Amino acid sequence: MEHALEIQDQGGWGTILMCDNQKKEISGGEKNTTNNIMEITAVIEGLRSLKYPCDVEIYSDSAYVVNAFNQKWIESWKKNGWKNSNKEEVKNRELWQELDELCSMQKSVKFIKVKGHSDNEFNNRCDELARNAIKDL
Repeated sequence: MEHALEIQDQGGWGTILMCDNQKKEISGGEKNTTNNIMEITAVIEGLRSLKYPCDVEIYSDSAYVVNAFNQKWIESWKKNGWKNSNKEEVKNRELWQELDELCSMQKSVKFIKVKGHSDNEFNNRCDELARNAIKDL
């Protein structure tokens, strides 16, 4: 589960990693960032935290991140030299490349879209983690 939040020029992200009965929460924030960067960063940091290759399910309220994989945007971007459908450079290319590489290191990765700011307890907790990370900047 991940969540990202941008307040003015500050952004935060939160991730909850769950395996069996164990849960680990991580978060962070940056100044001079965007919500999209924080959304990608949340997933990157979650995957970086894994100690060995796993079957991973990523629950995210970010259509930007989920669609990039589920609608195969990232495959098209790679095939087209990291250009989008308008023949423009893909924004946040370095982050997308890192995320793609981290995904390739796992046994499997499944992206699942969840509704943001609703009754999903884990998404709400990730939102809280992101807000708290911004406070610490």
